[in-house]
Amino acid sequence: MSGALSPAALPFFRELGDLKRIYSAKAPGSVAERLFVAGWAALVRGDDPAQVMRQVVASALVSARLGDLDLATLAALGLGDRATEVLERAFDEVTGDLAPELRDDLRTALPLGRPAMGDTPGFVGKLARQPRAGVTCPGKPRIMLQPAENHAEHCLMVAVYGVMASPWHGADPVAVFLAGMAHHLHNADMADSGYSGEMLLGDLLDDVIAAARQASLDELERANAALADRVRAALSPIAGDATPEARAFHVGDVLDRVLEIEQHGRAAQLTMAVVLDDYGLVHDGPVKAFHDRILHDAGLT
Repeated sequence: MSGALSPAALPFFRELGDLKRIYSAKAPGSVAERLFVAGWAALVRGDDPAQVMRQVVASALVSARLGDLDLATLAALGLGDRATEVLERAFDEVTGDLAPELRDDLRTALPLGRPAMGDTPGFVGKLARQPRAGVTCPGKPRIMLQPAENHAEHCLMVAVYGVMASPWHGADPVAVFLAGMAHHLHNADMADSGYSGEMLLGDLLDDVIAAARQASLDELERANAALADRVRAALSPIAGDATPEARAFHVGDVLDRVLEIEQHGRAAQLTMAVVLDDYGLVHDGPVKAFHDRILHDAGLT
């Protein structure tokens, strides 16, 4: 991943996308959704956007393997200062192909863990409740794929993917991160009808999006005016692909849009041979031989 996008990079992008589907008893919402909320809470209370980017992206990378075992949870379970060691092992396991400068920068955030939750503008909760449209096409019925991702999850993954792609285009990862986190502000108040709905809105589409986005930006302005200015600047170039930041953003956006749909097909094609032989669902242990016999007798192997 350190040079440019290629098929070799896709497995880890796919793995990260599953943060939309990883839950725990800790709190409602997927890991991706809660990282989105925590990221906005940190930004709005005035944390340095560069540091928020590091914490959110580094946390996403380690969560690919650790799930919801974050720094705070591991420390509370008795690991204390050694909790960071576990995060570092997970980080090093998955980031060998990241651009070295970016990898080293993100790694510095591991001792801080995820950003703390806090107050957020109303649009943050709305985006977490607003489902994505699925697959739509003008003149055709919508293809519904459940469970549907929400806009918070999509924005979080676009931000993470975009940061990972930033070195390929010489882009500022902080601007790319902010663009990813904010690019669907309009969907807080605008339900997602997809490509079909956009075409039916026709020449009214831009006005509707602008009005909906402005409502969220007004909320952000009231919460943190300086941040609102930075978000506007980050969003400005992404209507095209003329800047390095726009190009890195679009890597994240299009990959997440397509890989989200692809994972439904991959799940449908999963076989027991992969689960049992490649992944060792019934793995080595003192009773593995007996477990294998049970499966054989039941006709499962």
